Amino acid sequence: MKRPLHNYHDRSRTAFTNAPPVTWRREFPAAEVSVPEARAWAGSVLSVGGPPSFLDDALLLLSEVVTNAITHSGSRRVTVQIARTGTTVQVKVTDAGSSTTAPVVRLPALDDDGGRGLWLVESLAEEWGSCHDETSRLVWFRLAE
Repeated sequence: MKRPLHNYHDRSRTAFTNAPPVTWRREFPAAEVSVPEARAWAGSVLSVGGPPSFLDDALLLLSEVVTNAITHSGSRRVTVQIARTGTTVQVKVTDAGSSTTAPVVRLPALDDDGGRGLWLVESLAEEWGSCHDETSRLVWFRLAE
């Protein structure tokens, strides 16, 4: 039996509107080649009806969160879900690994090769969070105009 999702981090600054969202969902192999594929797919779906002013930020943060899911999980697949409501976009990335650890924001040294992904999410997203159950971990972020 699955346990309910536990919220580890929820940094709220804005409310998600009550209008029904337009939602897209796609699975990708948990491989480095999936990062630019997920970015290109997200760019195309977010441009329907005119791209939001924060499109570049959304694609950057998606790349970082997908990279983290691939790098820090034993998952074979990564699922990306995008919901757009008016001028708000929420992105969720789910993997099937590392369900017992929560993502942690850290500020790496200037000469570190990585470790800036969640720092960027923390800096640019209106809000973000993560949760897990026995079989998966989900990291999400929200951007608004």
